[in-house]
Amino acid sequence: MNKEYVNEVLKLIDISPTAFHVIENSKRILEENGFMELKAKVAWKLTEGGKYYVTRNDSSLIAFTIPAKNYTGFRIMASHSDSPCPKLKENPEMHGKDYVRLNVEKYGGMLLAPWFDRPLSVAGRLMVREDGGIKTYLVNVDKDIAVIPSLAIHMNKDANTGYKYSFQKDMLPIVSASNEMSVADSEGYNNETTNGIMSMVADAAGVEPDKVLGSDLYMYIREKGRIWGINDEFIGSSRLDDQECVWCSLHGFLDAVKIKGNDKPGINNNGTDKETLDSKYIKMLCIFDNEEVGSRTKQGADSDFLHNLIERINDNLGRSREEYYTALANSFMISADNAHAMHPAHTDKYDPVQAPKMNGGIVIKYSARQSYTTDAVSGAFVKEICEDADIPYQTFVNHSDEPGGSTLGNISNMHVSIDTADIGLAQLAMHSAYEVAGARDVETMRKFSNAFFIKG
Repeated sequence: MNKEYVNEVLKLIDISPTAFHVIENSKRILEENGFMELKAKVAWKLTEGGKYYVTRNDSSLIAFTIPAKNYTGFRIMASHSDSPCPKLKENPEMHGKDYVRLNVEKYGGMLLAPWFDRPLSVAGRLMVREDGGIKTYLVNVDKDIAVIPSLAIHMNKDANTGYKYSFQKDMLPIVSASNEMSVADSEGYNNETTNGIMSMVADAAGVEPDKVLGSDLYMYIREKGRIWGINDEFIGSSRLDDQECVWCSLHGFLDAVKIKGNDKPGINNNGTDKETLDSKYIKMLCIFDNEEVGSRTKQGADSDFLHNLIERINDNLGRSREEYYTALANSFMISADNAHAMHPAHTDKYDPVQAPKMNGGIVIKYSARQSYTTDAVSGAFVKEICEDADIPYQTFVNHSDEPGGSTLGNISNMHVSIDTADIGLAQLAMHSAYEVAGARDVETMRKFSNAFFIKG
């Protein structure tokens, strides 16, 4: 196990409590490695050997490298930036007789029970009136400010026998005792922000509360990710689904494009790696938002983001429409989203012969319902990559009586129809506030990402 890789992933998850932070940290890493940001509103001038990235909504990103103009096709690897959690509603403070609570709603398919009785905080983005316009501020209140308390077993005899939660009733975090607030409304909502949650958020962002015109704010747990197990074989963290794939894919992508600096062997004087120019494929890393709520947004996989970008690259490099279609036909996409590991207490929920194990390698996912894109052709391609690079792999299919979930692969294929395979890493407690995965699999996914991007 490469502990350096594991600790790097856990650190990145820790500083990325929301999709906005995932993209901000991805941008930083890409720029440190020589990538240039492109703005969608500005005309592009792409060059051979160039390394670029473009964002949408500050929560999705596509990075890519340009080989010679006569490239054959695309190598695309996609994952998602969002994770299930409580999202703050507008005017979130609710003042009762004894407590101030936050009015939140469910984002994604949350496992609710693990969110109780944990220290929580708030992160996201603010839209602030500034200098005659509106500016975006990323924010993370780096403080334990809330808890969703369980009702004591003495008052909820069904707590351990199938209690049905009401999100509006049971899942509202306590942030203060009402008599500690300088502004309070004992009968409901409080639109003022003095000494309230929005004042705290604004202060954390370094802006004035009365200048805030809008916000996208989410709750996150404050517990750090860590390596655990008798032999350090597991990792525990929030947001492993799907940030584990995001960070492993990103670093494998960077390993493949080999941006090391002008003083390294094989680097041209302009800083372009010779392998990038010699490559037959445009290497492309995608991080989409909103997979957990269906991807049907302008920044989701069910948008025109990827399709428009591929067309724009083709046109910018002076290639014909015919070359555009042949490039798509010669392309391949990996949808990287974690998979369900065998749960030792619920083996009956899994296929009797194909249930993945943590630390068992890349999981190739199949489904007759087409909720996963892998078929005989794309599955064979992934297996070939794994076998050539000595990467362990395993397969996942749902129990025939359990429909299971889906990923962004088949959604993206409705807009950019190319051969695609769904893969992931095996994990337990998917969509919990704190998830579990195999520590050795971090290096495995990074190695797979690298092998995929350099494959001829």
